[in-house]
Amino acid sequence: MGGTQKWEGIFPAVTTKFTEDDRLDTKEMERCFKLQLDAGVDGLIVCGSLGEASTLDPDEKLEVLKIALGVAEGRPVLLTISDGSTRNAQKLAERGAKAGAAGFMVLPGLPYKSDRRETIAHFTAVARAGGLPVMIYNNPPAYGVDITPDMLVEMASEPLFTSIKESSDNIRRVTEIINLTGDRYQVFTGVDNLALESFAMGAVGWVAGLVTAFPAETVAIWKLARAGRMKEALQIYRWFRPLLDVDVSTKLVQNIKLVESLVIGSNDRCRAPRLPLVGAERERIVKIVETALANRPKLPSLPVAPAAEAAE
Repeated sequence: MGGTQKWEGIFPAVTTKFTEDDRLDTKEMERCFKLQLDAGVDGLIVCGSLGEASTLDPDEKLEVLKIALGVAEGRPVLLTISDGSTRNAQKLAERGAKAGAAGFMVLPGLPYKSDRRETIAHFTAVARAGGLPVMIYNNPPAYGVDITPDMLVEMASEPLFTSIKESSDNIRRVTEIINLTGDRYQVFTGVDNLALESFAMGAVGWVAGLVTAFPAETVAIWKLARAGRMKEALQIYRWFRPLLDVDVSTKLVQNIKLVESLVIGSNDRCRAPRLPLVGAERERIVKIVETALANRPKLPSLPVAPAAEAAE
């Protein structure tokens, strides 16, 4: 990501695929990642929460990064940095930069709930270790650390902080961030079922989950909203909403991997302690998917980005 280039649009938080003997499934990841790129996503984010980061060792994370880079065709691939130790997070950022990441999506030093000073110090240390642009990931409902708009004002002096994945579940935050920081940050929504609402408030990107099974619909919502065709975007979004809701769950990984298995012919293998869904939990997701597929909307023709914009 050089100079004035900025991240925006659809960035899938892709799932990590495993073989039956619990190794990384390179071929299946290549296939699934390519489905995203063929649908027109703007970048990929690997090894996030949906990518089961907590179960991957550093070498595996770098391998998933390399797999994504191998099919990305020049589009940015962000490596998620999530570690309880700032020191270890710095090491992964250094290795990720050398391996070719375009930048990083960085989490607080979990599971410890850091205070304001500690949180800013952690993000700054990781960013400077990697030396690449950083998307700050704010998800206080899940992680107990809130990177507030006024903290982003303080953090704005660090040029490596370029974006914010806003997952506070409070749609007011998009406006508050923009009111306090202007266009300093590229604001992404990180909550699937608040995406269109976030675009209406000025967010310029979506770190998406259900996109892994429905990339065309996700891209369509973004492109239509950006072109001001909100009525058409809303029609798709309302259809999509029951699916998007399964992302907002402690079992989002199992939910979305099951959806992938049903829609794009992948599998729902997870790494323990996660296990694939069974019983009523599985039946609920299957029913949601079956209903969605039976009513899948025909997508309208989509706007094409101006040549100057596409070349940025």
